[in-house]
Amino acid sequence: MPGENLSRDEARERAALLAVDGYEVFLDLRSAIEEDGPEPRTFRSVTTIRFRAAEPGAGTFADLVAPSVTAVTLNGEELDPAAVFDGSRIALPALRAENVLVVDAQCAYSRTGEGLHRFVDPEDGEVYVYTQYEPADARRVFANFEQPDLKAPFRFEVAAPEGWTVWSNGAEESGIEGRDGGIPGRSLGELPQKGGGGRREGGETWRFAETEPISTYITAVVAGPYHYETDLYTRTFDDGTTLEIPLGAMCRKGLAKHFDADDIFLVTKQGLDFFHDHFDCPYPFGKYDQAFVPEYNIGAMENPGCVTFREEFVFRGKVTQASYERRANVILHEMAHMWFGDLVTMQWWDDLWLKESFADFMGSFSMVEATRFRNGWVTFANNRKAWAYRADQLPSTHPITADIRDLEDAKLNFDGITYAKGASVLKQLVAYAGRDAFLEGARRYFKRHAYGNTQLGDLLSVLEETSGRDMAAWSRSWLETAGVNSLTPAVTYDAGDRITELAVVQDGDHLRPHRVAVGLYRHEGTDLVRYARAEVDVVGARTVVGELTGAERPALVLVNDDDLTYCKIRFDEGSLETLRSHLGAVTDPLARALCWSALWNLTRDALMPARDFVALVLDFAGRESDIGVLQMVHAWARTALVHYAAPEWREEGARLLSACALRELRMAEPGSQHQLTWARFFASAATTDADLQLLQGLLDGTAKIDGLDVDQELRWAFLEPLASHGVADEAAIGAELARDDTASGKRYQVRCLAARPSAAVKDQAWAQVVESDTLSNALVTATISGFVQASQRELIAPYAEKYFETIERVWAERSIQIGMDVVQGLFPGLQDSEATLGAADAWLAAHASAAPALRRLVLESRDDLARALRAQARDAARTA
Repeated sequence: MPGENLSRDEARERAALLAVDGYEVFLDLRSAIEEDGPEPRTFRSVTTIRFRAAEPGAGTFADLVAPSVTAVTLNGEELDPAAVFDGSRIALPALRAENVLVVDAQCAYSRTGEGLHRFVDPEDGEVYVYTQYEPADARRVFANFEQPDLKAPFRFEVAAPEGWTVWSNGAEESGIEGRDGGIPGRSLGELPQKGGGGRREGGETWRFAETEPISTYITAVVAGPYHYETDLYTRTFDDGTTLEIPLGAMCRKGLAKHFDADDIFLVTKQGLDFFHDHFDCPYPFGKYDQAFVPEYNIGAMENPGCVTFREEFVFRGKVTQASYERRANVILHEMAHMWFGDLVTMQWWDDLWLKESFADFMGSFSMVEATRFRNGWVTFANNRKAWAYRADQLPSTHPITADIRDLEDAKLNFDGITYAKGASVLKQLVAYAGRDAFLEGARRYFKRHAYGNTQLGDLLSVLEETSGRDMAAWSRSWLETAGVNSLTPAVTYDAGDRITELAVVQDGDHLRPHRVAVGLYRHEGTDLVRYARAEVDVVGARTVVGELTGAERPALVLVNDDDLTYCKIRFDEGSLETLRSHLGAVTDPLARALCWSALWNLTRDALMPARDFVALVLDFAGRESDIGVLQMVHAWARTALVHYAAPEWREEGARLLSACALRELRMAEPGSQHQLTWARFFASAATTDADLQLLQGLLDGTAKIDGLDVDQELRWAFLEPLASHGVADEAAIGAELARDDTASGKRYQVRCLAARPSAAVKDQAWAQVVESDTLSNALVTATISGFVQASQRELIAPYAEKYFETIERVWAERSIQIGMDVVQGLFPGLQDSEATLGAADAWLAAHASAAPALRRLVLESRDDLARALRAQARDAARTA
């Protein structure tokens, strides 16, 4: 990654100098289907940029990461590429007031999901490409000024192989009707001919309408023989005007039989209705395509008019409602970005939260109010906020408005604070300022800053106008300080068991104002139900909730009932004892989810022994009705066993969990989503010979559980533990690939192969990931996932030393995405000892000048290990 970083200071200087009027980008992608040749495989990219300079005579640079540049022309004068291009920047000397830059380059297809990713489908040999840029990889595809505040209109033209379809941000306007079911296009005409390998024979060119002014990182191209379905959204507004938005959805041909485009379109239309109802700003980007693409590094990307998603959202087998809810949330999250992020964009990555926090909040908000997924706030409280709590307790925690010095900082700040904590704080803001004031603030924000760039103050000013609240003080407390507060009830009673005082005690480095609800719960028959509730503004270290004085003694006091604020919930002793014996009796799904989350935070903070949390899972997980909460509880139980339980108790804990999983699997309603969820958990927890024998029987048909459909996805879930325990060998894994010779099957095969308990296997997997760059991003993550097995601690112990010897070289030589995958995925966290902690500390001390982003990743993993050791000590002390 040398030479590819852009600093905030450089971006500010360039933004003060330049104004960009427009881009014309031509990409020749016909090389995508050529026979394999020397690496890197390249395509031709010709970019014309029209821009103005505030200081004629000054110099600047354009961004381009490419193997070679054929020609650079600035204002009609040819510049020597060897003199002006250094591999990541093109020097632009002596600018005029008005300038035209033309760059003809050979850019590289990506195997890492950054830039223009090329994928060959192993099922049918078809080639698919798509772009992914955030925060700054558009420069891997075309020359540009790669920073969010230099917005401009874009025109794309793409030469593609015959039989392909191409999509971009703008509507396609090539001109000839009738090809491929009415998708317009035309034969390849005149193309720029300057060097670069010239023009390849055959194919078609696709031209796209000019976009509105947008940032480089949200431009997009998707191309290949995708399966494509269409629909139309129509909206008539109060003034009588009608808006029509063409809708499209696409996936690889091999996934077409699984593609439920109707449900995708349903959620899309519901989201568009919701945002039109509340934003008073019609969708501004014409069409709305959604592409589900292979080997995608993230969940999705909000490219206006051409949103991209990971293709795992096309479900190949039976999944639970939680999976459909997750997909709906992501669809709506990306749709919210059309306004928060695309129409109005942050000036620099310091204010990334201006789009991500809002999109994360609006995704859940719109999903709950506009779709069938009415329990979305339960998932938010239990799942999204868990991500935030972890991130906010790392040594790398930062305010929501972060200090982003450069692009490497920006890449790492797509984290639980920017997304989930920010969304949690906005949820609290709605409670603090009022829903109507919040939405009116959003409407004014869009009107004032459409197609522009903003900073924190721009949003605070409109919210202050609409709410009448002091938003500067709120911002200082919530957006400009880091860390999470704990809220604990302190209750006293009189002789008649009535509350004499209930106070909320706040802990943390920065005490904040919290709008919270405090709920009191009592036993009614077999249920635990709320009988009193009070809202209060918690300020300072101790706040008395006077409204609850005189209430009867509760069995459970739940601070932050209804999840209005962002905090860690703590319990008084009586409430904690109630939950130990009656957690499953809490009838309200959100309250129960909050209790699970609070109990997990106690475990992570070494305030509750890990085996006690496992005991709660054994006793109450089977009664959990919310499938998303149940899946999260399963994940926490595995983490508790693998990382937080005392080593001497792990074997017993594993036996208890697998027995619980099998019991609940057999008891679950046949064919239900609970049965499927318990089947997957059983596979992950299986350890005994009997467990493995059952999994093998379910695979080969000699065993059966009534109602359980062992489809292909579940077959792979069963095969991995068999591979990791040495029951399934290479031949068995190969036979399974023969059943499922698809892109998904290949990823599962690679993971299972790397999971086998063999020193030779681990050596090979390590070499493929660390010493070679031949694997794609998807196969790198699959290999790492297979390599790291909790049942193989001793087998992979020798790689702890190798890890610290290798990571700086890997970071320097590989892309930032692969670097992150390796540094995070291969950290020796399973070698949970003081010796490993010392090795991490020694590396950090010896590499003080290493890339800050690399140090951050190591420091975070080191902190996870230290937390695990504290939890193990707490768990061991339980029996001392």
